[in-house]
Order: sequence, then C-alpha cells, then structure tokens
Amino acid sequence: MNTRESDFWNERSGPRIAPEHFGEIVATAADIALVVGEGGTIISFTTNPLNSAIGRIDHWEGRPITDFLSADSTAKVTRQIAATIRGEERPTAIEVNHVDGAAWDFPVRYTTHLTGRDGRVLMLGRDLRPLAELQQRLVRAQIAIEKDYEQQRIYETRYRVLLEATREAVVLVEAASGRMLDVSDAAARLLGSDRGTLTGGAFTQEFTGRRRSEFMDALSRASGEERGHVVASLRDGREVTLRPVLFRNAGDRVLLCRIERANTPAQAEDVALEALFDGAREAIVLTDGEGRIQRANDSFLTMMEIDSLTELRGRTLSELLVRGGVDLKVLHDGGQAMPLATRLVTRFGSHLPVEVTCAGPIGAGHGYVFRESSRSAALDGEAAPSDGLNGLGADASRVQMLVGSAPLRDIVASMTDVIEKQCIETAIELTDNNRVAAAEMLGLSRQSLYVKLRKYGLLQRDET
Repeated sequence: MNTRESDFWNERSGPRIAPEHFGEIVATAADIALVVGEGGTIISFTTNPLNSAIGRIDHWEGRPITDFLSADSTAKVTRQIAATIRGEERPTAIEVNHVDGAAWDFPVRYTTHLTGRDGRVLMLGRDLRPLAELQQRLVRAQIAIEKDYEQQRIYETRYRVLLEATREAVVLVEAASGRMLDVSDAAARLLGSDRGTLTGGAFTQEFTGRRRSEFMDALSRASGEERGHVVASLRDGREVTLRPVLFRNAGDRVLLCRIERANTPAQAEDVALEALFDGAREAIVLTDGEGRIQRANDSFLTMMEIDSLTELRGRTLSELLVRGGVDLKVLHDGGQAMPLATRLVTRFGSHLPVEVTCAGPIGAGHGYVFRESSRSAALDGEAAPSDGLNGLGADASRVQMLVGSAPLRDIVASMTDVIEKQCIETAIELTDNNRVAAAEMLGLSRQSLYVKLRKYGLLQRDET
C-alpha cells in the first residue's frame, strides 16, 4: 500500500512543486546555484540566505562563468558543462575555485544537472571554505606536534649525554613504586652494576636491611636535607649517603637521589688518581681484557684529533697503531720496560710518531702512556734528507768511499746490506732481543731472521 508521500516521489512527471516554491528549495539546498547556458554564460543565480559568507554576486548575471574561475578551474568547468549537455558520463561532482576581485576567493563543489530547456545546465554548489579551514587547522596542529616532538628529541639527547658524562652518581626513583627510572653511569659503577640491569629494578634492593615502604618514606622525608640519608650498599657493605630531592613529573612523584660515599682515605686516593688521570699532559689509555678502549684522557683525545671518547669506545687499541697487534705483542710479551717507538693513526688518517709504554696489567686490561716523539720518524726513514748516508754510521762511510771506484750495481747491493742490518738491529733492540716479536715486526719467518742474524754476525757466541 502506497502512502501519499510515496505517490508524490513516484509520479512519472516528477514531484508536483509549485514554481514559486522551487526557487526557495534550490536556494536552501545549495549554498550557490547557477543556471548556465551552453556557451557558459550565467543566465541566473541564487545564493543560500543562511550562508552570508558568499556575499552579493548580482554582477555575475549575463557574464561568462569563466570570468569568475581561477586558471586551474576554467577547463574543468567547461568540460563538465559540455559533457552534461551531451548526456555523457561525468564525475558526480567537481571542485573549483571561484575568484572575484582581490578579496574574494573560495572553493566550491558543484554538481551539474540538465534543466531540459535550450541546453541550460543547473549547477548546485556547496561552499568548501569550512572544510578548507578545518584542513588548515589540522595541518597547523600537525606542524605544531612535529615541532614538539623535535624539541622533545633535543631535550632527550641532552638528558642522555648529561647522564653519561656527569661524574655525579644520580638515580631517578619513582616514589610510589620505588623503581629506578634512570641511572647515571657513575651511579651504576658505584652500585657495582650497569645501567641496563639497574633501570627498572627496585632501588631498595641495592641496600641492606631496608623495606620498600619504610625506605621510600624515609627518602621522601629527607628530601632537601643537607645531612641526607645514610645506608649501606648491598654489594660491598660500605656506607653511602643518599641526598634525595622530591619533585613532580606529569603528576607522579619522583625522587632525584645523589649517591655519595664517605670520604675515606681510599676514596680520597681514588679522587686524586682520577684528577691525575684527567689532568696529565701525557696521553693515557685504559683497555679491557680484549684490548678495547674503555677510557682515555683529554691529552689522548687531543693527540687523536677527536672531541669525545664516544668515537673511540668499542675500538681496539691495535686499530690505532700503524703496526697494529705487533706493537701490542712486543709491549705485552716482551716485558718492554723502555718506551716503544711507533706511529699513531689519528682521526684523519695522519701518522703521528709516538713512544708508548705499557703500564699494566691493570685489572683485566692494560694501561698505556703515549708521548709524541721524532724517534719513530727516524726509525721509519723519515729523517731529513740532509742526513744522507751519514746517519748509517761507519758502514755508510765505507759505501760513500766506493763511489767512483765500483759500479753502481755493487754500491746499491752493499747499501742494501747496510740498511737490512740496521733494520734487524733496531727490531732486536725494540723487542728487547725477543726474536719471535722481531721476526713478526720485520715480516720475516723466525728461520729467515736467524739466517740474517748469522749473515751479519749478530748472533751471540753461545747461539752460533
């Protein structure tokens, strides 16, 4: 059974709407309505009285619609009108930009409809300015969020560098749960662990005879007090002083705890050694058991032409020496007491002549002291050209005397023997008569080294 309303919409001739009401319906159904002729001339128009932002467009009537379109919209509207008149398939809607003077520019979404009269087309438009403004607000909000994220990354980087570089033993503790939110490297060393293990763990468990609730309450009460809170470390039993500062972070109560040990003679000695290490003019490097660099003072960083120890952490000392592992083997196995002359490869690839002394073992690793020297340059043949053959001693003088009395080939052969002998003697001296290390330094097998030692009479009598 059909209702009167369904009959209204299903009539073949269309809904019966009085002409005096049709214009009002069109005006309120769209923000702007245009009747355009086949040539693109605006025959009539109407605007939505509820949308006052469009303003008056009386002067549009009788003028081509292209006069009020932006350059990128002209072809789009012309094609849409022509396709509508020919009855071709067309997009359901097109978005164009209207212009009318310097102060009038806004986007509109149009649908086009045949009127059935003389090729006229009805264009119903919806003002897109509210949507465009909303999109602009979203873009501005996104830009603001990105700036906030970038600022947060900057502060995060500064915070991490500060925790790694500070000598203060600092721990951030969540007051409610007692969990360690973050730990500085100095605090991790003092507590006898590492940052990864400590972060997220219970702060109370690092000290003896403490219950979590009582311990956290005591720290909160001691916030800002000069005397601090004295507790005993769980790992070594030594007393330490906690100096907490309570603050709020995003609504949560957080304790910033500085950890200090009592000023015992041993600690005072450690502080003095630390100051000596940092302030020494000699370049000092400490390595672990696998030869990886753990610490280096400012003098070594200056020698290497780098700004931060971070660039060296994880690298082995042998990577920084021209002869690599050969020098380290001489220093370790040969019991080298005198400085070893070698060359250091700096950050930019230049070779710096140095003398290195092994001051170890220190714990599981070793310590090394570097001094700049010209001795390595002399040993590597980098002495000034004016030295000539005179730097090779009596043997060189003998070679000089041969010039003019012997062929060049014989002189060169004699000179080669002189240089070879000097190199072998230098290697034996540098390795403290360690034949294995000397052979490795010269790139010879041990058997070849012994042959050359016999050739130049460098073997002792009990070895011949």
